Amino acid sequence: MTMKKTLIPIAIALAFGAAAPAFAQSKGDWTLGVGVHQVNPKSDNGTLAGGTLPLDIDSDVKPTITFEYFLRENLGLEVLAALPFKHDIAVDGVGTVGSTKHLPPTVSLQYHFNSKGKVSPFLGAGLNYTTFFSEDTKGALAGTDLKLDDSWGLAAHVGMDIKVSERGAVRVDARWVDIDSDVKVDGAKLGTANIDPLVYGVAYVVKF
Repeated sequence: MTMKKTLIPIAIALAFGAAAPAFAQSKGDWTLGVGVHQVNPKSDNGTLAGGTLPLDIDSDVKPTITFEYFLRENLGLEVLAALPFKHDIAVDGVGTVGSTKHLPPTVSLQYHFNSKGKVSPFLGAGLNYTTFFSEDTKGALAGTDLKLDDSWGLAAHVGMDIKVSERGAVRVDARWVDIDSDVKVDGAKLGTANIDPLVYGVAYVVKF
């Protein structure tokens, strides 16, 4: 009898928990995501000096933030922002020749599947603008003026939200971003950096 008295309230609580509203998105909802992501440039980053000097740009990890507004049920417009990422720039056979910082704000239209379920995958596509700044030189380019031009490009987004509460979810995601930048030294164009990174990480997303 004591066991029954113990199990009945637990069963009622579980029933109410199962019936609680899911992390579903409706028209007019907002979400805020705070996380950490790695920008991982592709392995072939372009060349300088007429194709004779292959570039190698390293990866970096920084905190990120996203805002998403739902235009209709499950269809949202998302903006990605982050703290500045920093990358060392190396030339094969020469070594590290400089570094740069960049900000990659990205706007994406994305669709969320199974938003009433525990796990909700999503797909998105949009536009990226990357601005480079704080370029520095060292090694073979020490003392020169290095400049990377800003870039516009397409972006793709894929991931999933794992619901942990009525308004909260853990998000695991990845992006591909088209980032191509003209590289100039003392005002002269030396080549193009084809960065085209994968950006992947994890975030906590809250619905308003």
